[in-house]
Amino acid sequence: MSNIFNLDEPISGPAPRWKRKRDATSFMGENVLAKTGSTPQKHATGKANISTSGKTPSTTPGLNTSMHIKAKTPKTPSADRFIPNRDAMNMEVSHHKVMNSSSKNDTSKPTSPSKVEYRRLLSESLNCDFDGKIIACKNKAPPPKEGHQNGNRVLYTQNMTSSSCKKSNRFIPSTPERVLDAPDLIDDYYLNLLDWSVNNHVAIALRNILYIWNAGDGSIHQLMQMESANDYISSVSWIKEGNYLAVGTSVNTVQIWDVGQTKCLRTMSGHSARVGALSWNEYMLASGCGSGAIHCHDVRIANHHTATLSNHVQEVCGLKWSPDGKYLASGGNDNIVTIWQDNAMLHSLSDHQAAVKAVSWCPWHDNLLATGGGTADRCIKLWNASTGCCLNSVDTASQVCNILWSKEYRELISGHGYSQYQLTIWKYPTMVRVTDLYGHTDRVLNMTLSPDGSTVASAAADETLRFWK
Repeated sequence: MSNIFNLDEPISGPAPRWKRKRDATSFMGENVLAKTGSTPQKHATGKANISTSGKTPSTTPGLNTSMHIKAKTPKTPSADRFIPNRDAMNMEVSHHKVMNSSSKNDTSKPTSPSKVEYRRLLSESLNCDFDGKIIACKNKAPPPKEGHQNGNRVLYTQNMTSSSCKKSNRFIPSTPERVLDAPDLIDDYYLNLLDWSVNNHVAIALRNILYIWNAGDGSIHQLMQMESANDYISSVSWIKEGNYLAVGTSVNTVQIWDVGQTKCLRTMSGHSARVGALSWNEYMLASGCGSGAIHCHDVRIANHHTATLSNHVQEVCGLKWSPDGKYLASGGNDNIVTIWQDNAMLHSLSDHQAAVKAVSWCPWHDNLLATGGGTADRCIKLWNASTGCCLNSVDTASQVCNILWSKEYRELISGHGYSQYQLTIWKYPTMVRVTDLYGHTDRVLNMTLSPDGSTVASAAADETLRFWK
């Protein structure tokens, strides 16, 4: 019993687990020393670090833990730096420049004129700019040479949206800004009964009475009336520079009126049929009649008749001078368009299949002429007045009564007959239909443009005068 309480004697029983592992490690180290004869520095170090406390250590003493560490799973690589596209780099030329540039001044550039020319020709042949940047982060196609036509363009444009489906970015009102009554307006395709002056006055002929409407203040007054109720006014045209108005009548005469003084200055005769078309070129006035003859008048002199132009065999219903006064274009009921220069016929164009009343010159191209055909033709054609070549032709699907040009938007506007009686805006030069303006209930016989080019006035057989912005 006394031996149990004696603490000085060793406690009998099995050794702790850590002690057994320590003794086993020491035994293995002694065997290694015996075989190799080297000093076990690692094992000695491991022994010196072994804890002698009574607690069980967290790691096994003397064990080389480096052998039991598992390899970590590699992380997913992230874009920690920018690697440029090497396919877009000309590495050979870049290496050549780097190796041959010994200073800031590029000594590799040729100095003699022959070498400079050779370098230029070589650059054009290889399509490579030796003086430009070689290394780039994006593929940049070199610009084509001037006048280059890409033959493969059709391969990449077949599936593109048709330009006819594209809408205009600007707002175009679909309803007229103002509607005025025009009673007794003659329903005759071959007459020209509406015109707008530079002074913002609108002249409109209603059978045998001619009215002047002031677009500025909205006032209206009667300028003239034919003596006989059976006679009528067949055409009107303002002079570009002033306040004078030419009036063609059914009694084969042309009258010149001073609108400011409400006075008829002179009456010019000579035609054998009604005068249905008039056009001014400064002081020269051209008039076309039902016989097909065109007379040129110098209104400054007493003997006003200076020339007669003959090519049409039926009534002249369209007549316009070009903006520079070089050409005169005429359209007739014989389906012919004639271009005159210096009182001589330059071209006789017979592509239309119906009467040609719509004749209009482009305001920014003096040689560009637009014409429109009647019910059997329905086409708008663009002509080169110098060569007489047809540049474009568009089937409008209805009778073309009038054509006007818009200088501000580079567009055309046409007035039509059966069956929708619409005004159509076309984009030049593609001739894509921009929009249609509906409102008239009968064919649009006459159209004219305001001096500022912002408003179109249309007079139709429904006896209304409508103003479109």
